[in-house]
Amino acid sequence: MAEDDRPRVRYEKRDHVAWVTLDRPEVLNALDTHMHAELAGIWDDAEADDGVRVIVLTGAGDRAFSVGQDLRERARLNEQGAPPTTFGSRGHPGWPRLTERFSLLKPVVARVDGYALGGGFELALACDLVVASDRSVFALPEARLGLVPGAGGAFRLARQAPLKVAMGYLLTGRRMPASVALELGLVNDVVPAAQLDECVAGWVDDLLRSAPLAVRAIKEAVLRSVDMPLPEAFSTRFESEQRRMVSRDAVEGPRAFAERREPRWEGR
Repeated sequence: MAEDDRPRVRYEKRDHVAWVTLDRPEVLNALDTHMHAELAGIWDDAEADDGVRVIVLTGAGDRAFSVGQDLRERARLNEQGAPPTTFGSRGHPGWPRLTERFSLLKPVVARVDGYALGGGFELALACDLVVASDRSVFALPEARLGLVPGAGGAFRLARQAPLKVAMGYLLTGRRMPASVALELGLVNDVVPAAQLDECVAGWVDDLLRSAPLAVRAIKEAVLRSVDMPLPEAFSTRFESEQRRMVSRDAVEGPRAFAERREPRWEGR
C-alpha cells in the first residue's frame, strides 16, 4: 500500500472506550491533511455512538504523542500556492478538528509519551484530561517557524496557565518538561513511562464509573460558563443538563446508594 493511501490513524472501540492512535511514528506522528480528514470521521463516529463513553487519544511509538503540523507537507502546499495557515481550520480537511469541536461532550483523555509539540500540544490542551510520561516534552514552537499556534494554543495556554508564563512559552517556543506541565496544572498525572498505561486505565475506569449523562452535563456547563459571570452561569440552561435531569440515571444514582449497590447506568 502506498504511503499516501495508508491509514494514518488507528481506531478501536472496546468496553465503552474509543481508542484513537495517531499512527505515523516514522515522522513522530506529524499531522498531515490526510490524517486530519481521517480524524474528522473518527470524532463524528465516537460522538454519535452511544456505546462510547470515553475517548483516549494517543500517538504510536514511544517517541512522540505528535510533533504537530507536517511541515514538509506545508512547504509543498506553500509552493503550490495554497492559502497560508492562520487561526482555526475552517475550510481545511478535517474541520471541525478536535481543537474546534466544541460540541464534543464525551470526555477525551490524552495519553502523552514523548514529544507533544505544536499541534500535538494543542491537541493535548483541547483534551479534558492529560496523562503524561515523565519523559514527555511540550512546546509551541510556531514563533520560531514564522507561524502562529493556530489550533488553539495561543488561546488555550493563556487560559490554562498564568498569562506571563503562557506568553513566555508562546513567544519563545521554549520547551516545557512534563514536570513543569504538572506544576502548571496542564496535565493531571506524570508517571514513569512503564506506568503510563496503568495510570491511563485508572482514569478511564473512574470516568466509566461516573454516569455518562452527568459527565456530559458537567463538561458542557464548565466549558460554556468558564468566562461567564457567576449569576449568568447559574441562570443558563445547558442542553445536556436538561437531558440529565429527566433521565433514568438521575434516579438510579440515589437509588443505588440507598440500596448499597453499584449503579447501573443506562445513559438515557
